[in-house]
Order: sequence, then structure tokens, then C-alpha cells
Amino acid sequence: MAVSLQVLYPISDGTTFDYDYYTTTHFDLVGEHMGSHMDSMLVTKGLAGGPDTPPGFHAVASLVFKDQDAMNAALAAADPVLADIANFTNVQPQMLIGEVLS
Repeated sequence: MAVSLQVLYPISDGTTFDYDYYTTTHFDLVGEHMGSHMDSMLVTKGLAGGPDTPPGFHAVASLVFKDQDAMNAALAAADPVLADIANFTNVQPQMLIGEVLS
């Protein structure tokens, strides 16, 4: 069964997010250290939380894996990726691990 890891970067007062660094340097690190274990990755930049509502998140990254073992292998290799977070944001990311339903 496929599983996903979603990394959410919530917006609150005083938070910063460097999209240029995130989409170049950080994406390269994810690919280098975790990419061989992933089936796919989708990253969304927050634009709005609904009509006339500001976004609640700077970005959401959704990483999909064939199964739990593949995700565990990716997480075991993720230390450089996690250490890099402070280089593009001062946000403490939230994570959601889930079963892919569709």
C-alpha cells in the first residue's frame, strides 16, 4: 500500500520562507538523499486559504512512496534534508504520514 509524507509549513506572524532556496537547493537535497525511495513528489506554494482568505501555509510538500519500507528508508537518509530547513525558513514544519487512498 502506498504511503505519503506531507510536510506543511504554516504561516504565522513573523515567519519567513525563501522560495528560491527551497525550489533549488533544498529540492536538490531531497532528490539526492531521498529521491531513490520516492515514487513522486508534489510541492504546492500557498496562495490562498479560500476566496478572500490569506493562505495558511507557505508551502506543502507531498512525497509518495510505494510502501512503508520505502518511506522508512527515505527517512533514514533524510538527516541532511532536515538539517537544511533552517536555511530557507524559520517555521517549525508539521508532518502528516498517511495511507494514499487515491
